[in-house]
Amino acid sequence: MDFIQIIGLGLIQGLTEFLPISSSGHLILLSIILGWQDQGLLMDIVAHAGSVLAVMIYFRRELSAMSQSVFARAQAQPGDQHLFKLIVIATLPIMLAGVLLADLIEIYLRDHYVIASSTIVFALFLLYADKTASSRWDEYQLSYGAALLIGCAQVLALIPGASRAGVTMTAALMLGCSKVAAARFSFLLSIPTILAAIGYKSMQLSTAHIQLDWLAIVGVFSISAIVAYACIQLFVQLVQSIGLLPFVIYRLILGGCLFLFV
Repeated sequence: MDFIQIIGLGLIQGLTEFLPISSSGHLILLSIILGWQDQGLLMDIVAHAGSVLAVMIYFRRELSAMSQSVFARAQAQPGDQHLFKLIVIATLPIMLAGVLLADLIEIYLRDHYVIASSTIVFALFLLYADKTASSRWDEYQLSYGAALLIGCAQVLALIPGASRAGVTMTAALMLGCSKVAAARFSFLLSIPTILAAIGYKSMQLSTAHIQLDWLAIVGVFSISAIVAYACIQLFVQLVQSIGLLPFVIYRLILGGCLFLFV
């Protein structure tokens, strides 16, 4: 990987993992425009590791409180116990679907036109959710049934171009979450999901013989972590003040560009 690709991969992962704008669409478009080769499984793991570290640092207080609710229940707050259970419940569908469907998706859905189409289609769902949001609940007030439905929606993120953040926020908004709560729950839900993906990809990588490029590893990891942390902070502020419409418009433009270039 050259220096430009190291910076580009870190930026794309950091910016798109937690925004509802599709990381796979950006990687494909830039690889076509700039002539990048596939970054490989190791760099994919490194980039995701940087972004998950960022979200864990950002939500360190919430994670500490939820950990206390598990290991020191006498001192825990009921809301923290409830939120922990919600995240566990919402994570189960993607774990099951990832095991059962990963190979099928890799074979049949890693198509440029699928990514372009899903970028546009799921943007329209996000637009509908944004316009009809009722803002009744925060992330601590979700029911277990609502968490399961959000988790089922997250399975759609296995479709390249759908955007994990996009589908989970869409579902949360449709179920009555406020926009900030939908974003926060999506961020928290990303932690076990990304960690599971890293574990799965690491097992695939364990049988491969690769030469380590430490400059690329450190560069991608650092840029992804720094950019992701800044992105989370900014997005929570933006979604409260301007809503999700700018991200919908951006996705529609991205999808159109993908159809033009692929």
